[in-house]
Amino acid sequence: MKAFRASILDFTGDPLQGREALRYFEDGLLFVEQGRVQALGAYDDLRSELKEGVTLVDLSGRLILPGFIDAHVHYAQTDIIASRGEDLLDWLKRYTFPAEQAFAGVDLAAETADFFCRELLRNGTTTALVFATVHPGSVDAIFAAAQQLGMRLIAGKVLMDRNAPTELLDTPQGGYEQSAALIERWHGRDRLGYAITPRFAPTSSDEQLELAGLLWREHPGLWLQSHVAENQKEVQWVAELFPWSRSYLDVYDRFGLLGERAVYAHCLYLDETDRRRMVETGTTAAFCPTSNLFLGSGLFDLAAAESGGMTLAYGSDVGGGTSFSLLRTLAEGYKVSQLQGYNPSPLRAFYDLSLGAARALGLDDCIGNFEPGREADFIVIDFSGSELMQRRIDRCETLEEKLFALMILGDDRHIESTWLMGECRHRREPTA
Repeated sequence: MKAFRASILDFTGDPLQGREALRYFEDGLLFVEQGRVQALGAYDDLRSELKEGVTLVDLSGRLILPGFIDAHVHYAQTDIIASRGEDLLDWLKRYTFPAEQAFAGVDLAAETADFFCRELLRNGTTTALVFATVHPGSVDAIFAAAQQLGMRLIAGKVLMDRNAPTELLDTPQGGYEQSAALIERWHGRDRLGYAITPRFAPTSSDEQLELAGLLWREHPGLWLQSHVAENQKEVQWVAELFPWSRSYLDVYDRFGLLGERAVYAHCLYLDETDRRRMVETGTTAAFCPTSNLFLGSGLFDLAAAESGGMTLAYGSDVGGGTSFSLLRTLAEGYKVSQLQGYNPSPLRAFYDLSLGAARALGLDDCIGNFEPGREADFIVIDFSGSELMQRRIDRCETLEEKLFALMILGDDRHIESTWLMGECRHRREPTA
């Protein structure tokens, strides 16, 4: 048994529906045994439980939060982050496709996967929904790296049978069979889960999308991930490729690819019918502001998503995204909303990185907050990681002010440590 003493924050529900969904202990105790939460409460209320055999980890002055959840990221694009391109489609041709071709090599895949997972942990991300490449070996590599660290991670082989370099194309039947073999090998093993992964509608034929839907129906409990309505040229391209469709989202709907545990990145150019359909089916939108800004794709309408009841999570979208840090992602998301006249709540933002994302992924029975029995994935925030942050925090009068400052100024310097199942898997190196 370990007990962690610090300020502790988590959520039991959406804070926009009422502040009672927020739990905050200025001086709290979190008890963990065999990787799972045993108890949470105020230090004064639980100090009597600090009996012989309990190891006290005193983190007074820091803030403990549930580990962050990244709902959309490409591990094979790690090395092309910050590559200059004109727009999404140009960037794919110039950087993404050439980079992903190299993942036919297992050594590169294994080395990149290890770096990627450790970079997630360094930034406080303990769970991620990850794109691999078309190569089955790239999926093996990312799962093996996550398994070695004890991470909860969901990933899948990219399905892509047209409109891409020949070296990156599979076939509808070949993609189906390779995916089925990977599901058998990895899904449900330790803390790993499989996501059926058509890259986006333009790179999959009707037959491949049909087989993706079949695969999802055949394997209940899997996830599905793709992209939708990221770029105006892309939207027009989809209309040309699928002239029978009402909208870009409608393409996926016709093939049975919407539903709970389905996550679509971007969702910039949706209309009210699309948003309503996502709500009806329980489909999740992954908001990727650093990528949307970097590639000039557009502005996600967070106000419409929240008011319409859409299921929402945040994605770093590396390498189109410009940071592994979900704190930096929140900061850019705030600015995107400000440009549209909407001032989002920092409470809701941190909910969306934790319990909200866990609910979106159907994982709230095991991660997302500190309910007893939950897996003890958490991060320790050190406000003194930068002098500016500490000065700002010293002048904050409320928890909401502190969270807003963390959201706007925070980055990997403020992640003191990251814990998976109650074990420290990253500790920030002390500064000179």
